[in-house]
Amino acid sequence: METLVYPEIFGKKAKAFFTGRVPGADPGQLARVAVLDKKNIYMPIQKHTDKVIILDSSLEPKIGDAVITSRKDILVGVQTADCVPILLYARVSGVAGAVHAGWRGTAAEILKKTIHAMMDRYHSSPIELLVAIGPSIRSCCYDVGYEVIEAIKGTAGKGEDVMNRGGKYFLDIPTANKYQALSMGVPSENIWMSDECTFCLPEKYYSYRFAKGPTGRQGGFIRIVP
Repeated sequence: METLVYPEIFGKKAKAFFTGRVPGADPGQLARVAVLDKKNIYMPIQKHTDKVIILDSSLEPKIGDAVITSRKDILVGVQTADCVPILLYARVSGVAGAVHAGWRGTAAEILKKTIHAMMDRYHSSPIELLVAIGPSIRSCCYDVGYEVIEAIKGTAGKGEDVMNRGGKYFLDIPTANKYQALSMGVPSENIWMSDECTFCLPEKYYSYRFAKGPTGRQGGFIRIVP
């Protein structure tokens, strides 16, 4: 069954959606959903970096884990399988972005760096930003080592994203990224967050941890409406 989650926060200014196992991150299927040519779909080469790609003229694939653009003919997106897909749209400056944030990207504050890039390149203001945080692994299932907790510390909220149960640490990376957006000045009412956990719903979403190794990808995708 096809899974498409449309965060309503973007209204009619941007076409944005999160996918599940079907249609996944297949360019052909994404082109069908977005109603555009698949050559106009751009996804970065993800390596858990903090690099933000600014997409102007060239569509050459580059290493990065976030992409921003003011182009209206391009669908930009990221692929995930437990990590957090985050979509952004600046209403006044007309800029869209997609971010892939695992715990490493979250520790490196990739969402903050993406917002900074939108401010520096396009003069976007955090107040005008709309942010949608898609399905990912949640604290109910994401137990991590203390080194991960140490890496995340200081990059998000005041511990609301970390829980200790039965002597184990559990991390909620969507919440960590929500606090990063808030700390940049994005109003809380401008942030939408999915409550679905990819590990809890393996029939609906790909989960690297559930699969205990390589698996497929879904993602988050956004295009500015012409």
